[in-house]
Amino acid sequence: MNLKRVVVTGLGAITPLGNTVEELWDSLINGVSGAAGITRFDASKFKTQIACEIKGYDPANYFDRKESRKIDPYTQYAMIAADQAIADANFNMDTLDKDRVGVIIATGIGGFTSFLQEVIEFAKGDGTPRFNPFFIPKIIGDIAAGHISIKYGFRGPNYATTSACASSGHAIIDAFNQIKLGKSSVFVVGGAEAGINPAGIGGFNAMHAISTRNDDPKTASRPFDKDRDGFVLGEGGGVIILEEYEHAIKRGAKIYVEIAGEGSTADAHHITSPHPDGLGAYMAMKLAIEEAGIKPEDVDHINTHGTSTPVGDIAEQKAVVNLFGQHAYKINLNATKSMHGHLLGSAAAVELIATILAIKNSIIPPTINHFTDDPDIDNNLNFTFGNAVKREVNFALSNSFGFGGHNTCIALKKFQDK
Repeated sequence: MNLKRVVVTGLGAITPLGNTVEELWDSLINGVSGAAGITRFDASKFKTQIACEIKGYDPANYFDRKESRKIDPYTQYAMIAADQAIADANFNMDTLDKDRVGVIIATGIGGFTSFLQEVIEFAKGDGTPRFNPFFIPKIIGDIAAGHISIKYGFRGPNYATTSACASSGHAIIDAFNQIKLGKSSVFVVGGAEAGINPAGIGGFNAMHAISTRNDDPKTASRPFDKDRDGFVLGEGGGVIILEEYEHAIKRGAKIYVEIAGEGSTADAHHITSPHPDGLGAYMAMKLAIEEAGIKPEDVDHINTHGTSTPVGDIAEQKAVVNLFGQHAYKINLNATKSMHGHLLGSAAAVELIATILAIKNSIIPPTINHFTDDPDIDNNLNFTFGNAVKREVNFALSNSFGFGGHNTCIALKKFQDK
């Protein structure tokens, strides 16, 4: 079988660091934190009162008021990011074969906020059911992909992937493989999440997974720092256009990078904690490098999963050292969650966008909020602390791991037309 090359031709994002890709990138390279006090609800009685919220968001700027009430915020974020990415790709919709355009939009939880609101209203009553007819369509995890498909008439494969914080990593891997095998020409792929609500904050608090550094939200997310105390919950959407190389060249598309390989594994260890030695992460990176046809020493940059959790950060850096050996110390690692927080099901997509732009612009965004070295972490590694670094990046990896022991790694390479 003649395997196809897969390239990236469009990007879209709405995040705590900006409501466009341009705003996101500007914030990333300038080390801006998106964390602040929670405004989505009254969090005064919660242990955590901070989050990375989207700023200045008004659905009326994007949707008809009546229509916006029929879709959950996670779907809104997905549609906004998809609109941006599709516009960026600059398709001729009159000639595009829509039977060969698929949509995969991942989510970790789906219509969490709509579910919570509906159940609260039911609980206030006398038990008489008065559910909104759009309740189920609002909350199901596949509906964002459905809305995008319907809006644009894309009739290729259409579904969602769910693997907690690796969800959009798996979505992108699925799209990559479908195009590589010649089954589709284009995919609109990514993820979206909207979990900043009482149940989301309260649930992660109960697990001791999120930071309680309420007095200093902008420094609360501090990956690989000795005093990290959990991630900062974020929200938003990231969408990428993947396209078969010949298809992109034929229409004169702008090409950002090439997807070179992928790795997908399981820890088979614990429902929320990674394997202590990062075995699943190690194998995911190894598989991605092998498929890309490169050697470990060819990798210039890794966008780590880097959540700012006590156990996760240790496991991931062990995996890097064990796989790359001495070359590990020559790689620019970073953790952009230090700025935009943890976007759960959309994290992999948003962080892949950051990695794509690092290659395209030869600038690696920093890991901010490093104050104290952790003796359990190899501090000879280059985590790109403090400030962005100019560096030619020919090959990069982007890691995303999820509760349940799910691991994804996507290998990118600088695009060359040959």
